[in-house]
Amino acid sequence: MKSKTVLLGFAGAAALLAAVMVGRTLLLKPSADIRSDLPAAPKVDVALAAQHLGEAVRFRTVSHQDPTDNDPKAWTDLRAWLTTTYPRFHAIATREIVGGGAMIYTWKGADPNLAPIILMAHQDVVPVAEETRNQWKADPFGGEIKDGAVWGRGATDDKGSLIGLMEAAEMLAAKGFTPHRTIYIVSGQDEEVSGAGARAIATALKARGVHAAFALDEGMAIINKNPVTGTPAAIIGIAEKGYATIRITARSAGGHSSAPPKDTAAVSVARAVVAINDHGGLPKRYSGPMAQMVQGLAPQMSFPMKLIVANDWLFGPLLANKIAETDQGAATLHTTTAPTMLSGSPKENALPAIATARINYRIAPGDSSAAVMARAKKAVGKLPVELSFEGGFVSEPSPVSSTGSEGYRAIAALAADISHAPVTPGLVTAATDSRHMRDVADDTYRFQPIIFELRDIEMIHGVNEHLTLTNLSAMVSFYARLMEKTAG
Repeated sequence: MKSKTVLLGFAGAAALLAAVMVGRTLLLKPSADIRSDLPAAPKVDVALAAQHLGEAVRFRTVSHQDPTDNDPKAWTDLRAWLTTTYPRFHAIATREIVGGGAMIYTWKGADPNLAPIILMAHQDVVPVAEETRNQWKADPFGGEIKDGAVWGRGATDDKGSLIGLMEAAEMLAAKGFTPHRTIYIVSGQDEEVSGAGARAIATALKARGVHAAFALDEGMAIINKNPVTGTPAAIIGIAEKGYATIRITARSAGGHSSAPPKDTAAVSVARAVVAINDHGGLPKRYSGPMAQMVQGLAPQMSFPMKLIVANDWLFGPLLANKIAETDQGAATLHTTTAPTMLSGSPKENALPAIATARINYRIAPGDSSAAVMARAKKAVGKLPVELSFEGGFVSEPSPVSSTGSEGYRAIAALAADISHAPVTPGLVTAATDSRHMRDVADDTYRFQPIIFELRDIEMIHGVNEHLTLTNLSAMVSFYARLMEKTAG
């Protein structure tokens, strides 16, 4: 009798658990249509916008790792070209140059009591590797328009956004639009190497007491077949990972390689790299912006997957393992540890007196650079190495921005109108200039209103970078409507 009672108790508990799980699953419904009360889409002269983007691509604003390889005149020429190409906007907005080339445009609003908005895009691009030039379908700095796209380095990252903002502002200025709240359009000159320009922008805005309702930069987009559901999704970055590089240094006497000691500087560094790589990380956790993204996409999933997502309090580890099946997915779940550079003796038969290695970290929200260093030190234990942050520079993970703010709702509504797809928050695993806006904006979002196939992402910093005319037109329209919606 007692065993029967126990069995009945287990059965009742199981039935209750099943009912709770199914009930939570049934509560997952597609989000309501959020596209009401949007400004009408303007008519975009996409041929002219494409011409302008092509011209912008031809300015070789390439940020090299060694700044002495840069051509400062390219940036000066680009800024002069912006002035002449967008005369109506420059007539009503002020522009100042800070931090050696970063731009702050101020389009004053009629009501100074309203919090401003900050719209961002950077001027610089990454180099084109000489060995890849023969793989390009067009001159990477030619700005050629063909096959329905503008081709060249920066067309997507990030001159497309810069020209999209300028075209939108010029269009609004031409029709006499006056914002109620101030609009700042800001553009760093060195996002691809250090972001010093964006830091100077943030410092300047903070000094004058600016605190924006939100800032918007690059980072996420509309993915035609997102890897979670295989269906279209517009993903808005609500946070981004931090950035730091640990330098490992080992020292030894050096000398001739014919009589090496038991351990050399190179051996010590190698052991340290392996120890940190194997033991210096964090477990994968299904939480934060990645969990929010999956939950936002859940209504598009099959019922079994909906059940798992709706009950992530139980199935979180299972979801983490599923997401971590790809390197890109795994990177959204934890701080990543990537050994990238090793150096030792300049000669094959000479022992190095100093050997070094660098390990690059992308720090997840909830983690910190201090914790990263502590784990690395614990991993190397008593190995004879020194650990330090490269250049003393670290960038902590950004705060997680709200998905309930007016700014998020406006961006999401416009993203839904362009994509006709679910809109969901997400985590940016790379670094953007927007990370510097944390002290001058309530929330920071990362989104480009362009439709990508997953394979298209490979062209960013790769070969055959281009922006389709359809995407360019969508960008101009999106930025114009966002300004009207949030500042009009």
